[in-house]
Amino acid sequence: MRRLVVTEFVSLDGVVEEPSWTLPYWNDEIAAFKAEETSASDALLLGRVTYQGFAAAWPKREGDGAEYFNGVRKYVVSRTLKEPLEWNNSTLVGGDLVQEIAGLKRQEGSDITVHGSPTLVRTLMRHGLVDRYRLLVYPLVLGVGKRLFDEGVLATLRLLESRTLGPEVVALVYEPVRG
Repeated sequence: MRRLVVTEFVSLDGVVEEPSWTLPYWNDEIAAFKAEETSASDALLLGRVTYQGFAAAWPKREGDGAEYFNGVRKYVVSRTLKEPLEWNNSTLVGGDLVQEIAGLKRQEGSDITVHGSPTLVRTLMRHGLVDRYRLLVYPLVLGVGKRLFDEGVLATLRLLESRTLGPEVVALVYEPVRG
């Protein structure tokens, strides 16, 4: 059974939206942490907004993960996009989202990674479909923006790993405590 892994860039106040604020902090250690994700994953699950941002950026890039992102299987959750999706190896997830994602998790393969997509992630969390969280926490308080954990979202998580990546960014890896 495959794991569903959520990966997020997070400010100290929980904001995950529009993570261009992370760019000044990028370093080799962060790149290595992100490379661990891609080497463990053979599929992406993306919400519409993240998909459209990635689809606009990655096909034009070379190096730094472009081969992975352009080649990997992508499952896209959207009520407004229509098939066929233009970005290579992209498939629209339709029908019952919970059933579809649970079915993807039952397939043979490696991790399915969710980048960004906070609205989708909150839905996955409510239905107990997230198996792991890989969070890069940045030393910023943004004050506004979509948050990973919305008000009223309850979760108990077990810390699996923590490490400092460079002088200011902390990597935290959690799994949900079930039952």
